[in-house]
Amino acid sequence: MKLYDKVIFVDENGTCRAPMAAEIFKDMAAGSGIEACPRGLVVLFPEPLNQKAEAVMASNGFSAQEYMSAPFVLGDVGKNTLVVTMESAQRLKILEMFESIEERQVRVLTELVGEELEIVNPYGGALQVYGLCYETLYTSVKKLVDLIT
Repeated sequence: MKLYDKVIFVDENGTCRAPMAAEIFKDMAAGSGIEACPRGLVVLFPEPLNQKAEAVMASNGFSAQEYMSAPFVLGDVGKNTLVVTMESAQRLKILEMFESIEERQVRVLTELVGEELEIVNPYGGALQVYGLCYETLYTSVKKLVDLIT
């Protein structure tokens, strides 16, 4: 029996780290039966993937042209859902906003997989910074897939 049937990747606005992580997870965990989706904590209106993140994803064989950000809402979370944040501040914000979500369901990606540093937001950085973010996400998500599938 698998522990989770859904993983929600959460970042600040759902236009960079969360969608990259979700796509990497979907690719690596294909056939596992675990749904993966990206969400943002502050999404005032749907936005496409950040252009630099899209370029990095495309260069790694992913297409995110149809992607639009969506807000994290309580209705996304079921009993067997794992919520994965990029930063500890995001984890705390979710636990404060949604008291009915169990603490064990909300984890910081790097802490969960045994890494020390959080996934830094590349926003405003050069394309290479987005590339480094992708590489870090790839490594962390691979560990996550190995851990939960």
